[in-house]
Amino acid sequence: MTSASIFANEGASRRRAVVAGTIGNVLEWYDFAVYGYLVPTISKLFFPATDSRASLLLTFAVFGVGFVMRPVGSILFGIYGDRYGRRRALSAVIFLMAISTFLIGVLPTYDQVGILAPLLLVFVRLLQGLSAGGEWGGSTAYIVEFAPEGKRGFFGSWQQVSVGGGFLLGSMSAFVLNQTLAPDAIASWGWRIPFLLGILVGALGAYLRWRLDDTPKFTEIERQGEVAQAPLAEALGPYLRETLTAFGLTLHNTVAYYIALIYMTSYVKTVAKLSDYDALKIGTISLAVFVVLIPFMGRLSDRIGRKPLLMVSAAGYAILGYPLFIMASSGDVTLAFVAQLTMVVLLSLYAGAGPAIYSELFPTRVRYTALSIGYNLAVAIFGGFAPFIATYLIQATGNTLSPAYYVIAAAVITFLVLLRVRETAFSPLK
Repeated sequence: MTSASIFANEGASRRRAVVAGTIGNVLEWYDFAVYGYLVPTISKLFFPATDSRASLLLTFAVFGVGFVMRPVGSILFGIYGDRYGRRRALSAVIFLMAISTFLIGVLPTYDQVGILAPLLLVFVRLLQGLSAGGEWGGSTAYIVEFAPEGKRGFFGSWQQVSVGGGFLLGSMSAFVLNQTLAPDAIASWGWRIPFLLGILVGALGAYLRWRLDDTPKFTEIERQGEVAQAPLAEALGPYLRETLTAFGLTLHNTVAYYIALIYMTSYVKTVAKLSDYDALKIGTISLAVFVVLIPFMGRLSDRIGRKPLLMVSAAGYAILGYPLFIMASSGDVTLAFVAQLTMVVLLSLYAGAGPAIYSELFPTRVRYTALSIGYNLAVAIFGGFAPFIATYLIQATGNTLSPAYYVIAAAVITFLVLLRVRETAFSPLK
């Protein structure tokens, strides 16, 4: 076999891995995110209350509960993925997500079984969180470890494209549901459809992942007998500083993500009094723009480095966070759209460069575990509960702009962490 054909085969293998990994990730995150876009309906069916804000708070709390198990999932699947390979772990992850999402679609409501309904919903969200905990770090490590030198930012950005794509698919599902069915039909049975479809998309994702090869980086350390036997101990021992750095890098990333892409749809409806149609349309268009921009930002980070893009994103949220919430709460559809669009453009800077810099912090032998723990701890504490915290701040203070302070604080902390992080774009992957 000639050297040209070898390189051609390697290129084809990379493309196949990235495409299949991306599609699998889209399906995984559709399953997880569709709950967030059906919050108004779910709040009435599972948490009926005389105060609609109380129902909303409880529903967002259950959305956050899904994140409580993410650190546990990151440990379980991270250890498995670092010891036995990324492919096996990611195949198990998506299978668990498909089953748990399907279960939401068949749950009885509060009117049918009373308090048992929200308890069952919490349990299933915990299963979803367990799966999601193993997904982000594993899919990031998988895609970046396939990337050739000088293209890790571009390759890694497709991990975030797929996450955004999953959220976009969830948003589109909610939008189509609201446009094709009457409110009574949605409340009666229509809300179940996106969750029931989860079993189909999950099965497809699991099939695609099981057919993949493992990454060249993992295969190399496996062949050399350098696979970590205790990746958790190493992540919290020799690589504790890097794990804490990943935690700090995630504060702005996760708060901005769940505020801009999940919470703002509810915010412009409840605070700005926009219609369901306008709120979902704004959210869906903004998500589409976000997904399109990410690969360009990843490629840009390969040229100028990761830090400039990450710092501009954090600084942008710190400076513009308050004015953007003023615009979003104005009641004007155009201003609300510009506000959310600005948020996602700034977030795309972080999403494009983020997967690569997370992966570049760690060596292959502990990458899945350490990356997942650092990332998912921050997401569990600050990201998953971001919609709940934002809703609570408004209720507690009476100030509809109070969520801006939460967004700003997270951005400032991450900016300070970034000042101490070295540039990793131009060094070989460990």
